[in-house]
Amino acid sequence: MTSIASRCDQSPAWSLLQQHYAQTGKSFDLREAFAADAGRFAEWSFQAPEVFADLSKNRIDAATLELLLQLARDCGLEAQRDAMLKGEPINLTEGRAVLHTALRAPAGQGLFTDEVQASLASMLAFADSVPQQGFTDVVHIGIGGSDLGPAMVVIALQAYGRPGLKLHFVSNVDGHDIAPVLAPLNPATTLFVIASKTFTTQETLANALAARSWFLANGGTDVAKHFVATSSNTQAAGAFGITTTFGFWDWVGGRYSLWSVIGLPIAIAVGSENFRALLAGAHAMDQHFAQAPLAQNLPVLLGLIDVWYRNFHGFTSRSVAPYHQALRRLPAYLQQLEMESNGKGVDRAGQALPYGTSPVVWGEAGTNGQHAYFQMLHQGTDVIPVEFIAVKTPNFGAHVKGELAERLADQHQKLLANCLAQSQALMQGKRFDEALAEKAPTASQELDAETIARHRSFPGNRPSTTLVLERLTPSSLGALIALYEHRVFTTGALWGINSFDQWGVELGKALCNSLLPRLASGDSTGLDGSTAGLLKHLRA
Repeated sequence: MTSIASRCDQSPAWSLLQQHYAQTGKSFDLREAFAADAGRFAEWSFQAPEVFADLSKNRIDAATLELLLQLARDCGLEAQRDAMLKGEPINLTEGRAVLHTALRAPAGQGLFTDEVQASLASMLAFADSVPQQGFTDVVHIGIGGSDLGPAMVVIALQAYGRPGLKLHFVSNVDGHDIAPVLAPLNPATTLFVIASKTFTTQETLANALAARSWFLANGGTDVAKHFVATSSNTQAAGAFGITTTFGFWDWVGGRYSLWSVIGLPIAIAVGSENFRALLAGAHAMDQHFAQAPLAQNLPVLLGLIDVWYRNFHGFTSRSVAPYHQALRRLPAYLQQLEMESNGKGVDRAGQALPYGTSPVVWGEAGTNGQHAYFQMLHQGTDVIPVEFIAVKTPNFGAHVKGELAERLADQHQKLLANCLAQSQALMQGKRFDEALAEKAPTASQELDAETIARHRSFPGNRPSTTLVLERLTPSSLGALIALYEHRVFTTGALWGINSFDQWGVELGKALCNSLLPRLASGDSTGLDGSTAGLLKHLRA
C-alpha cells in the first residue's frame, strides 16, 4: 500500500497557517474583501459536474488557499486519494478496501467491474418488475447507512417516482415507527425489503420480525414473495424465510452503500434508468475528484476550508440549509456521512490527536430553518458557517399546470430570494448606527433608541458557501452526494484518521445486549449507580 503520510500538524504548512491566522486570518473581514476586490465572486466560484459553488463568502484569500494547498501536498492527499481509487486497503483497522466509487463506474471502467455490473443488473431487473408483480407499497427496513441514504434519495427524487407505488421507511427499533406504517397497508400488495449487511443488526431484525408477524397475522402466506433482503448473509436471510437476497461486498461501507444493492428501494421508486443516472452523476464527480488540479478540485477546496475553520478559527459546527423541500433529509444523511466518518480522536497509528476533527453537522430545509434556528446564526455568540444549497429550476411534476404552475413558479423565486438574502445578511450584518437610524415599529416604546439599536445590530462577517444545481435530477443528486463523500475523505486524509471505521458505534450495541436481559430480570449487579437506578425506575 502507498505509505501513509504524516498527519496535518506535522506538516511545515501547519505552523505557517497558524502564523497566517494570527496575523491576518483572525481579523479577515468579508465586507472589506469584497470592497477591495470587484472580481472576488468570479475568483472564488467553481464549476464541478452538475454543481456550481460560490466560495466567495468564506474567510479565505489567495494566501490562505496557497498554504492550505501546501498542507494537502505535505499530507500526501493525492497519493491517499489514488490509493483509495486503486482499491488499496486504506481502512487499516478492518483491513479493507474502500470502493464505493467502483459501484458507479461504467461497465469495463471500474474495479471488480464484472461482479459490480452483474449485481447491478440483477437488482435493477427486480426493481423494474415490482410494479408488474402487483405491489403498491414497499416497506424498507434498515438503519444507519442502510436507511439514511436510500430514504434521503427517494424523497429527493419524488418528482421521478413511479405512479401508484408508495415507499415507506422504517428504521427505529421504537415500535412507534413501524406501527403507523403497517396500519393502512394491504399485506397482499406490500413488499418488504430487509436491509442489513450481516442480517444481525438488532433494530432491523426486530422490525423485520414485527413486519413478518403482521404479515402472517393479516392473511399473508407467501413470505418468500413478499420479503426480500439486501444482505451478505444469505444463510440468515434464508432462515428468516427469504429466498431473494441481493448480496454485496465487505468493501461497501454502510454510509457509502446507497450505490450498491442497498439502493434497491431507490431503484424501485424511480426505475432502473433513473438509478443509472444517479450513478452516472456520482461517477462524473469521481472523475473530477480524481483528475482536477487541487486548486480547482471542488471536494478538495471544500475540505480545505473545513480544516481552516475547524482547526484555526475554532468553529465547531456547520449548518446545512438546502433551499429545496425535496432535500429536507439531506442534513440528516450528511450527519452520518461526516460525523461517523470523521468523529475520531486518534490518528491511524492509534495516537491521540491534539486538534479537533469532525464538526457537528446539522440543519433544516429553507425557508423553515429561517423561522427556527437562523436567529442564532445571525446574532448568536458562536460563528457557525452555513452551507446553502439552491436549485435554479424547479420540477413540480406534470400534474401542476395553469394558474397553479404560475403561482408555484413565483413561490420558487421567493425561495431563491430568501436563500440569497440569508447569505447576504450573514455576511453584511447591520451596524449599530444603521440600526439606530431605522424605525422599528414592533419595538417597545419604553426603551431608548440606543438600547433597541443594540438589540437590532448584527455582527456580520459570518461565512457561508452556496452550492447551486441547475435542476434536482438523479444525475445532479448523484454528483452532489459524491461531492460530499470526497470532501469528507479530504478532511479525514489531512487529519490523518481512518474515515471508514466506526468503532464508537459498537460499544453502545454491546452494552445494549447486556442490559436487555437485565430489564426482564431486574439484575443490577455490577452496574454503575445511575444505570442501576434507571433500570429500577423503568421496571417499577
